[in-house]
Amino acid sequence: MRMIRRPEVLQRCGFSNSTMHRLIKAKAFPAPVQLTVRAVAWVEEDVDAWIRGRIDGPDDD
Repeated sequence: MRMIRRPEVLQRCGFSNSTMHRLIKAKAFPAPVQLTVRAVAWVEEDVDAWIRGRIDGPDDD
């Protein structure tokens, strides 16, 4: 499991810091994991799954 920090998450997803915070608050984006008192990161697989879901779109089944 690889953890990725905020700059990489923002670069991969292509949105701003404020948009990311809004999506996390709305539970529409994976929440970060607390690494230390001052550091958070995201599970790379969770972010990749979110991106794949946006590319694939909703299921029409």
